[in-house]
Amino acid sequence: MSFDNTQISEHDKEVLDRLFNPNLPYGDIVEDNKDTSPTEEEVETEEIKQVKILEADGVKAAETGDLHKSLDLFSKAINVLPRRASGYNNRAQALRLKGDVEGAIDDLNKAIDLSNGRGQVACQAYTQRGLIYKLEAIDLSNGHGQVACQAFTQRGLIYKLEGMDEESLEDFKHAASLGGQFAKQQVVAMNPYAAMCNQMLSEVFHKIKCGEM
Repeated sequence: MSFDNTQISEHDKEVLDRLFNPNLPYGDIVEDNKDTSPTEEEVETEEIKQVKILEADGVKAAETGDLHKSLDLFSKAINVLPRRASGYNNRAQALRLKGDVEGAIDDLNKAIDLSNGRGQVACQAYTQRGLIYKLEAIDLSNGHGQVACQAFTQRGLIYKLEGMDEESLEDFKHAASLGGQFAKQQVVAMNPYAAMCNQMLSEVFHKIKCGEM
């Protein structure tokens, strides 16, 4: 399933523009904490406790590669509390890993609707949905041209925000090979040796400026 621009909501575009604008330095890509905090405190009922256990077990199953078990556990959690957004968000991740893009999008839309587009769950859902749209953009562009360059850059930023540095670096390298200047800067910045050299040069220039050399 592929997605054209008409299927991306204005809110998606706003989130992607604010979070993943390739012209912004990475340090500027920060959301206000109040936007990602829960909108209301969750009462710890017996059902909530049961669902949290199911979701935790589902995450563990996914991490070991047992996606069938993971999906079953997340679905059970959703059946217990069908109005709780977290279950849909977690199941979407497992569906995406399984390759069910359409199912993942449906669950992410549900998670966003149930969370009213606010809180940590909504933040994660928007990020996942943005990643899927970028994957589709790369596929449609066959990995070539300006669209692919921008998509690789933006997906690299998503991976970086998610702490997936190896995947992020690979995408930045692809974007850099397509002429992306921001991506080239990120490749250099994420190279430990280059970062060390830059720090040493900065220290030398500082000493020269201060008359210490």
